[in-house]
Amino acid sequence: MAVREARLTGEAHAVAAMRRVLDVMREETTAPIVNPQRSLGGLIGGEAKLVDATGNNDLSSSLMGAVQTEAVARAMAVLERSATMGVIVAAPTAGSAGVVPGCVLALADHLPLDDEQVMDADHLPLDDEQVMDALYCAAAIGLNLTTSACVAGAEGGCQAEVGSAAAMAAAALVQMLGGTPEQALDASSIALSNLLGLVCDPVGGLVEVPCQNRNAIGVAAAFSSAQLALAGIKSLVPFDQMAHVVLSVGHALPATLRETAKGGIAQAPAALSACAKCGVCG
Repeated sequence: MAVREARLTGEAHAVAAMRRVLDVMREETTAPIVNPQRSLGGLIGGEAKLVDATGNNDLSSSLMGAVQTEAVARAMAVLERSATMGVIVAAPTAGSAGVVPGCVLALADHLPLDDEQVMDADHLPLDDEQVMDALYCAAAIGLNLTTSACVAGAEGGCQAEVGSAAAMAAAALVQMLGGTPEQALDASSIALSNLLGLVCDPVGGLVEVPCQNRNAIGVAAAFSSAQLALAGIKSLVPFDQMAHVVLSVGHALPATLRETAKGGIAQAPAALSACAKCGVCG
């Protein structure tokens, strides 16, 4: 993917563009944790900080672990940044923008995973170039899904957004941990299969609820899919076929479950009540 971008725009421009992406991702995954703000719709704001606060206590060690807890907090932070009209990197969309940076940056910051690990050539913290390579890996998966399937909730439901983001992140995690390209594709395929059929039903049509929590679930899917692939578990359905499955399932979803806010969670009484109070629609 890096070679493709360099050929399209020139190497210097491609590197500068990806470095800009990395810088913005670092900002958007951390600033909302330090300084939470309520969203324009008033439905989210401060959740990322709450999750982050559990990173070093028994709740984290008993459930997600330190790295995944940080990844979830940082992913949720991106949705808060988006909902307050801040700058984000759509990866591949605004509604799924937290999964890739949350996963990639949390893991990068925790490598080596053990402070007592020998700091040899195989266990050095990742530098920016390696992190950008992981983002290029994620981008390659996203490009394939954009051309072979879909990444828009209006076309394919949330499986096309958070599902695609989880697939992108899973491949990046595999690469960061020394896996093979085949394992990266297996991880992507597993992630897609586990989120297949996920509907898009934003409350009030806002990218707030359930979008923020679904980014957290996308992180969990990416982590588990990467670990399965690295453990040697293969996906029965290869990635290219899984992309076509996502497209066909997405097109089979009724319009009410594809970003119209006319079905699913968006039509629950509590959601309708919250929507009526937000005031965004006047």
